[in-house]
Amino acid sequence: MSATAPEFNPAEITQWLQGQFEDAPAVGNALFAALYDELRRMARGHLRREAAGHTLSATGLSHEAWFRLAEQTRTAWRNRGHFLAVASMMMRRILVNHELARRAAKREAELLPVTLGALEQLALPVDRDVVAVHDALLALEAVDPRAAKVVELRFFGGLENDEIAEVLGISLATVKRDWTLARAWLHRALTA
Repeated sequence: MSATAPEFNPAEITQWLQGQFEDAPAVGNALFAALYDELRRMARGHLRREAAGHTLSATGLSHEAWFRLAEQTRTAWRNRGHFLAVASMMMRRILVNHELARRAAKREAELLPVTLGALEQLALPVDRDVVAVHDALLALEAVDPRAAKVVELRFFGGLENDEIAEVLGISLATVKRDWTLARAWLHRALTA
């Protein structure tokens, strides 16, 4: 947590998330400051898996996720872990939508003639396809929704196994088993 962020204990964060401080907008701002470092850490984790030169920054991704989460009115937040898990899922969706929009814009771009000599000068980065991972995760979700949720919380959310067990309300052994199964399933799906 940064030096300027106010100190909140987990009970205060849970109370705010459950709407007990609804009438105090300043608390929302202070809570954002308290959770900001964790949101940025998650955003950096998401962006580490992206190609170099991504147009979204960790700051931009954190803020966009916060704004979208602040608009949630029907979500019953259970605790800080639940909030951060949903924030991670939101960040993943933002990145997938960003990539789909980038691809759509690329298709609409004007085509330019390229000579064979110019092709050699292009240094194309290895494309880490967030859309392919997203599609594979959706396919896993159709087969085993809980295992897909474990992957999402661990890989994208950066949560530890014990935090995942708490968020999903399952045992630590079940989290480990689901993680092992999901890794093998996704590896097969992404390399086929």
